[in-house]
Amino acid sequence: MSENAGVNSSRIRFCDLRCEFAEFPREEAIDGSGTCRTFAALWCKKLEKYVAKNAPCAVDFGSRRPKTTF
Repeated sequence: MSENAGVNSSRIRFCDLRCEFAEFPREEAIDGSGTCRTFAALWCKKLEKYVAKNAPCAVDFGSRRPKTTF
């Protein structure tokens, strides 16, 4: 299925705190969350940059991450 970033299974990894490369944001309030932990970004140790939390894995898919069609 090349029309959706090469995804051929519903079992894909997501950017969340279960990932071995994910950490809490390094800077205080990097995305406006302060200390309440309702942040929308995670620090990816493998990519050495911030990634969107709960999005398909940026390590696996890069900029061609699967997106919704609606």
